[in-house]
Amino acid sequence: MSGVTSIRVSTDMRDRLTDLKVHPKESYEDVIRRLVETAVDDEPLSDATIRGIEESLADIKAGRVYSLEEVAEELGLN
Repeated sequence: MSGVTSIRVSTDMRDRLTDLKVHPKESYEDVIRRLVETAVDDEPLSDATIRGIEESLADIKAGRVYSLEEVAEELGLN
């Protein structure tokens, strides 16, 4: 086991961490580890994905969008 240290958190933050526990006996370290692992993306977006997102944003800004109702009608789902 690696070394252990203490950190200072407000009671509000401690309460928020408590609310995030999967079960009452889960340690705060386990909660924090789960949060950190969720926050770190091991698979960054590819260049192609980024280009696709940029194109989609450009479409939205230019008004090239359809509502769900318009798509359903176009597909004959109404």
